Amino acid sequence: MAGEIPDLEALERTGTGKGAARQARRDGLVPGIVFGGESEPLPINIPFNKLLKRLKAGRFKSTLFNLKVEGHEDVRVICRDVQRDVVKDLPTHVDFMRLRRTSKVNLFIPVEFINEEAAPGIKKGGVLTVVRNEVELIVTAGDIPEKITVDLTGMNIGDIVHISDVTLPEGTKPTIDRDFVIANISAPSGLAAASDDEDEAEGGEE
Repeated sequence: MAGEIPDLEALERTGTGKGAARQARRDGLVPGIVFGGESEPLPINIPFNKLLKRLKAGRFKSTLFNLKVEGHEDVRVICRDVQRDVVKDLPTHVDFMRLRRTSKVNLFIPVEFINEEAAPGIKKGGVLTVVRNEVELIVTAGDIPEKITVDLTGMNIGDIVHISDVTLPEGTKPTIDRDFVIANISAPSGLAAASDDEDEAEGGEE
């Protein structure tokens, strides 16, 4: 659970102001600030290459990080803003907000499907079609689920899994109010094509 939170390493930035920020960028670092909680704002620098890799991986603003800064206690943070160069679209400054263990935060949680072998629809050749392999949930920072699990036992061709069919951890709820689809078991493509042909033939006879 909480052990799955990725580390993000940074350095404390000793200078402040535009001059220090420009120097940091020349040194291959991206300046940033950590604010919120009961502590004073902490100026930091993050290695440019590591930050860019994280940004390219996606979901940066909805990922909870364990921020490690030498000389300071580790703290959980979430990104609140990434400023970018208007021409190169590369990060020039990043803002993080500290979170308490009781803080609520929106995160994308992976979906795991189990017991495919116990699904009659799949045994008949049906195909598990995953609509969402991750779901955005409102979770508590101190108790983040590693994943949510969908049990496919007893599912037949045509059956649909909605978010309401999934047991979510206590204190966790989807960010979307409607009962959206996570997956379904669809007919094999050959069977579906044959069915379409039959429909067309019936339509042609009228």
